[in-house]
Amino acid sequence: MNQIKFLEPTTFSEASTLLAERGDDAKVIAGGVSVTLMLQQKLISPSILVSLGEIVNGDFIRLESDGLHIGALAKLHDLERSQIVREFCPALAHTFSVVGNVRVRNQATLGGNLSAADYAADPPSMLMALDARVQVQGAEKKREIPLDEFFLGFYTTALESTEILTEVIIPKPARAAYFKYTSISAEGRPCVAVGVAADFDSDLCKDLRIAVGAAVETPQRIESAEAMARGQTLTDELVAAIANEYSLTLDPLTDVRGSAWYRREMIRVFVQRALEEVRNDR
Repeated sequence: MNQIKFLEPTTFSEASTLLAERGDDAKVIAGGVSVTLMLQQKLISPSILVSLGEIVNGDFIRLESDGLHIGALAKLHDLERSQIVREFCPALAHTFSVVGNVRVRNQATLGGNLSAADYAADPPSMLMALDARVQVQGAEKKREIPLDEFFLGFYTTALESTEILTEVIIPKPARAAYFKYTSISAEGRPCVAVGVAADFDSDLCKDLRIAVGAAVETPQRIESAEAMARGQTLTDELVAAIANEYSLTLDPLTDVRGSAWYRREMIRVFVQRALEEVRNDR
């Protein structure tokens, strides 16, 4: 087996330049959770790993006028415990707290989690429901990508070959909830993941965003189902109808965590539960 060369740039710009110089032989590594798994499973075989571990201040968590800004190198464990995150959106802090186990959360970074585009991950669904966007650094320029345009397929994102995710930006929601269902173990990867965010004017729902992940190839929203709630009171009947629309419209996967039929039923159950929590969060 060829030995892998390890490079340690000190800025995202330098890291992106290294990717441009080294081409397909190079892969980025941050916390190493996803990359290590892919190496073990022989899904990737790079000759060079560009480590982001020496980049300074890439793990910031700060509140700005346009929302919460999180550096891509922030560890999930730090995010779940951050007072800033908890006050900004308790459901988001909860989402980070249920990823794998504490060993994984102490190692995994938010940027790495999203860049891996693992369909059975927790944060993407909640972040997509929150209308998050990501900033990325290329060899020559920076750009911003809405998260609902970021995930393209299994382990595939909109990142170009020289681009690195550097920051996640999350607008402030009025109410939010995250529900996951694990079919194998409490610490397991989700069989179904549901993120919901909503804005209300008294009892009327002004806007609703629901993203379902883990059961499908990429986290998905159904705008026609979300539109059913706008300007309406979320009655039990309407909540059930929206959950049913998600269940019938999505095309679930079959894998070791559940069949397509089973996932379809769980989508209905957990979209309904997440909607009820958002509705009742006064």
